[in-house]
Amino acid sequence: MFNTCQKSLTISCLLLAMLFSGCAITPKKPELKKVALVLGGGGARGFAHVGVIRELESAGIPIDMIVGVSVGSLIGALYADTKDSFKLEWKSFKIQKKEIFDFKVFNIAEGLAKGAAIKKYIDENIETRFLEDLKIPLAVVAVDINTGEPVIFQTGRIRDAVRASISVPGVFAPVIHEDKILVDGGVLGNLAPQVAREMGADIIIGVNIAKPRRSFTSTPNALTVILESIDIMGGEIVRLKEQEFDFLIRPDVGDIGITDFTRKKELIEAGRQATKQILSQIKHATQ
Repeated sequence: MFNTCQKSLTISCLLLAMLFSGCAITPKKPELKKVALVLGGGGARGFAHVGVIRELESAGIPIDMIVGVSVGSLIGALYADTKDSFKLEWKSFKIQKKEIFDFKVFNIAEGLAKGAAIKKYIDENIETRFLEDLKIPLAVVAVDINTGEPVIFQTGRIRDAVRASISVPGVFAPVIHEDKILVDGGVLGNLAPQVAREMGADIIIGVNIAKPRRSFTSTPNALTVILESIDIMGGEIVRLKEQEFDFLIRPDVGDIGITDFTRKKELIEAGRQATKQILSQIKHATQ
């Protein structure tokens, strides 16, 4: 009798142990992959970035971090401020050329544009003041012409970082920051996937807004020559970095120039259409 009771008690204890052990073990949820959106330079063609973001957001693709070069830093800041692509599109439609390119009488020591207009625009349209307070982490890329090294802003005033990143040599006066002389991040390539990887991204989506080369029907002016030269250089560097992206979206920007602010709707739609072409692949990779 005693042995029978002892056996029953032992079995009961084992069953309880198994039960509680089973309760304690819960299946681990798969870790979500961190998605980085890398936005490139290209002046007015940056409106295509808006279409890309609209489409990704509509499809529920998470954007965990943004890396912006030149105009990509401005569009990235506008979106990271609210995390609302509808507001981004509304604000982008209101951007005027004079709010970016505040041209003045040419001064070879400074450049064609003062750069004060872009700071004013940011102050009036981005509620957040510091990069570290944005709803989405944003890295802004500029280049120090003293060393040729990239300078990555992830903290500090948004307007100062963006102003540095859009400082196209010969067009905008460079930005003096600490002991550095900063110019457009596109000097080292219109896209910076390596920055996204350093930020911990698992999936990197790049947006290349370079346009196909074309023959000029007449001799271009000095501004066009500078902008097109930077565009060619940045585009070639991106071509060499293509393998660093998981996905590279190329909106069809046609022959739209860097300073052409009259075709915003067309560019936004180009961004949406290019994103749709690979959206199913992106969804599969992020799930």
